[in-house]
Amino acid sequence: MKKRWFVSLNLCLLSSLLPVLAQEQSAPSKPNIIMILSDDVGIGDVGCSGGPFKTPQIDTLAKGGTRFEYCYATPLCGPSRCQLLTGRYPFRTGLINNNSHEAIQPGHEIMIPTVLKKAGYVTASVGKWGQMSFGPGEWGFDEYLMFPGSGRYWREQTARYRVNGQRRNLPEGQYLPDLMHEFVVSFIARHKDQPFFLYYPMSHIHGPIVRTPDSKPGAGQDELYADNIAYMDKLVGKLMAELDRLHLREKTVVLFAGDNGTARFGVNTATVNGRRIIGMKATMLEGGSRVPLLVNWPGVTPGAKVSHDLIDFSDFFATFAELGGAELPKGVTLDSHSFAAQIKGEKGAPREWVYVELNGRSYVRNDRFKLTNKGNLFDLSEAPYKEILVASDTTDPAAIAARKHLQVILDQHPAAPAGEGNNAAKAAKKKARKQP
Repeated sequence: MKKRWFVSLNLCLLSSLLPVLAQEQSAPSKPNIIMILSDDVGIGDVGCSGGPFKTPQIDTLAKGGTRFEYCYATPLCGPSRCQLLTGRYPFRTGLINNNSHEAIQPGHEIMIPTVLKKAGYVTASVGKWGQMSFGPGEWGFDEYLMFPGSGRYWREQTARYRVNGQRRNLPEGQYLPDLMHEFVVSFIARHKDQPFFLYYPMSHIHGPIVRTPDSKPGAGQDELYADNIAYMDKLVGKLMAELDRLHLREKTVVLFAGDNGTARFGVNTATVNGRRIIGMKATMLEGGSRVPLLVNWPGVTPGAKVSHDLIDFSDFFATFAELGGAELPKGVTLDSHSFAAQIKGEKGAPREWVYVELNGRSYVRNDRFKLTNKGNLFDLSEAPYKEILVASDTTDPAAIAARKHLQVILDQHPAAPAGEGNNAAKAAKKKARKQP
């Protein structure tokens, strides 16, 4: 009798542990991490966020994963990318606009590849880099392909690019995004048996909006805009197919995001649910900073889920470190809040606010209100289509409480004065020269 009871108890314990064991097997302790960063892609540029364009591959990532409805970038590429890679706001790094790229120096800032390499990751950067100082190699990436400036596709935009420090000529008729994809595939294939971190800042869809290999002769600008979105989507699909071919999908968490909102040449067509949104790239409105964010990790990330948690671009740093089992750097003030728990389908500790800063302008936003450093409070209940200015003498208790709370946060996050990034760059250079 006792023996039967003991066996029955063991079977019960085993059955209760099976889901846990299965979850552990489906979520490797050090997953591969791929960060796909599209250029000038706002929420109206992808189908799953309500855009009018056909993006079946990106939409598939959303259907099989989690779409974060409220992700906020800096509204311009240089500060946005710096915030993503350092986990720090612009007023801390000094990179507050695209002219202040030299404000950051490898001796004084730490980027995420350095952190992940200490946890056993091999790292690569493939694509746009020029809005930050030095090159990916100086910032800790093991391998890289980089091109100068933005929106580089054909030889007429750029004749050269760099691979691991070596200059390469872009042949006539060769599409640079295809070369980038080949480099990505090679990197993944060569490192498929060890954890890797791939930062993939794409060319698409930054202007100039030119033909793609799939464009029809004589296509107009609106057609070419849609063609570029379609080709971006195609490259995402090809990357997913390669992960499937190498049996890496279940071992790889894939993130897709835009670096800032839609640029001026797309604002009339990149609508959301048929309506034009307020603002665009380089503005401090919803259309400047609110970007698509999709996370897909088969067997781990819940499918077809939409999260309303607030995310800002500093958060990728701590999230990647947590996913990769890496220690955060000591002695560094980070603004990053990990959302690794939400990626795994758990509640986590969602942010109560996000902070956005660009060249002397800033705001802090919670789930309904936004306060700027000029003292203007906006009701965002109709965002992204409207931002309603709240009267300074309002008697609405919610607005009064929001102003008080958000002002405290703004006071703790003082935006660097406009143009100060250049002074920060000079100071960083001077400090670097004094180092032994």
